[in-house]
Amino acid sequence: MASTLSKHTLFILLAILTVSRIAQSSDPDILSDFIGPTSTNATIDGNFFTFMGMRGIFNDPNPPNFKVTKASMAEFPALNGQSVSMATLQFPAGGVNPPHTHPRSAELLFVVEGALEVGFVDTTNKLYTQTLQLGDIFVFPKGLTHFQYNADAKNQATAISAFGSANAGTASIPTTLFTTGIDEGILAKSFKTDVATIQKIKAGLGAKA
Repeated sequence: MASTLSKHTLFILLAILTVSRIAQSSDPDILSDFIGPTSTNATIDGNFFTFMGMRGIFNDPNPPNFKVTKASMAEFPALNGQSVSMATLQFPAGGVNPPHTHPRSAELLFVVEGALEVGFVDTTNKLYTQTLQLGDIFVFPKGLTHFQYNADAKNQATAISAFGSANAGTASIPTTLFTTGIDEGILAKSFKTDVATIQKIKAGLGAKA
């Protein structure tokens, strides 16, 4: 009886630890208030915790092509260990952010100008789509393939993305598949087409055939 109780208790504890680990999985916790510069001579003041890379971004017209301005750990070192980052997404009329994934974080998208068609595909290959208007928020679950598209042929759109990681990472599906040197024969078989078609796609992405 005692042995059975011990086994059940151990199982419950393991289950609790596993669920807790999954629920808390994100960037590693740090054992200090923040992680400062690696240089021992660096001065830490308010400037270290300030990112100015988005100044003026809302004053100028959107660029002619889709543009992302990131505030992740690479651009803003003070985010190291804080499990947060942001990006501003600027869409010209008809602009698209191609299908991509963020392997280390979910994405919370907030439309601040115009409207966007968005969607993601889950692991059962079900597509979820929505038309977002000014002020709407949409969540893309962690690691799932998703996209954003400005269907308006005349007006630009802008959105702010927030991430639960200082380095969410981005894997662009077109770039990953067609510009990284995967054998053209493998790609042709995978997409049930021919090598010539694969080469046309690669040329359109600026990749070497």
